[in-house]
Amino acid sequence: MTPESIAAEFEVPGQVVTVLTIDTGNVNDTFRVIKRTTYSEVQFVLQRISSAVFTRPDLVMANMKAITDYAHERLKEQASKANRIWQLPRVIPTLDGQDYFRDEKGEYWRALSMIASATSHEKVLNPEHAQEAGYVLGHFQRIIANFPAEQLADTLPGFHITPGYLKQFDDILQTDQAEKKLAASSEARRIESFIQERREFASILEDALERGELKLRPIHGDPKITNIMIDDITGKGTAIIDLDTVKPGLIHYDFGDCVRSVCNPVGEEAKDLGDVLINIDFFEALVRGYLKQARNFLTDWDRKYLFDSARLISFELGLRFFTDYLAGDVYFKINYEPQNLNRARVQMKLCESIETRESMMRRVLDSI
Repeated sequence: MTPESIAAEFEVPGQVVTVLTIDTGNVNDTFRVIKRTTYSEVQFVLQRISSAVFTRPDLVMANMKAITDYAHERLKEQASKANRIWQLPRVIPTLDGQDYFRDEKGEYWRALSMIASATSHEKVLNPEHAQEAGYVLGHFQRIIANFPAEQLADTLPGFHITPGYLKQFDDILQTDQAEKKLAASSEARRIESFIQERREFASILEDALERGELKLRPIHGDPKITNIMIDDITGKGTAIIDLDTVKPGLIHYDFGDCVRSVCNPVGEEAKDLGDVLINIDFFEALVRGYLKQARNFLTDWDRKYLFDSARLISFELGLRFFTDYLAGDVYFKINYEPQNLNRARVQMKLCESIETRESMMRRVLDSI
């Protein structure tokens, strides 16, 4: 089946005019569908869920449907007091009322409503943009904070469990392929040493969870800057998208991931490491926006580990990119060789920048 024929399987009025590829994201195949009737036009997002990444796409969709239904109810309740129109993607059912469609190959497809008159950006534009990103993340975490995390399936076991990624790294290091890549690249050997020097730090959040200092909540799982939608008219944040990774977790995974994405002005595909750093102005703006929404549900322990989460998630993503590079690029999509090595370089440089600016970042977190 073609994307055009699959698009017709969802409960959207009209005929398919076109299906356009959206070349974003490292995991799913994404399309923009345009359907028309004699009096209207509707656009929506069509995605083929990566079965290589999500082994249970049905549970991914169950999580997404549960969280979006719950969040939409909260948004309706709070709409009269909100300072803006908040949006969130809606799961569009198939013609027979299912949350997803399976093609003849067994692949899972889903349809989602598009966010109206809003744009996402590859990089942060200015401190105001960073503040809106923090505000959107804090708002999303706030409206789902009371959803019972135990009702969500763990669709990505081990996701953001940094010690687990370290174990995968150790296993890959024993392969002939990894040995050859390390032998051929001084940059790869440098990154390996960087990782080895931070092994003990890798468990900081999981240790805090085990001690009961932190607790599991519903999380977004991937709140990078490209998933923050900015209203084209007002310039305010209006939505967070890409809810594949909604699951039980630590809110610190979300905060740390947002920081490492928002506060590195050159993005994760930068080629010149000299440009990669944690922008303190962006960080302060992000924290200011985040805490306006998140302050009331954060505990003292939550706030204690916010800095560590920023350092850890940049390290973790670099570790994942590097492991995938050594394994032969089996997880993250690449457009050139060695893209995952370069992505790892960027994240490790960002982690190093965060480490050197620890005192400044902690002052920001303590003063707002």
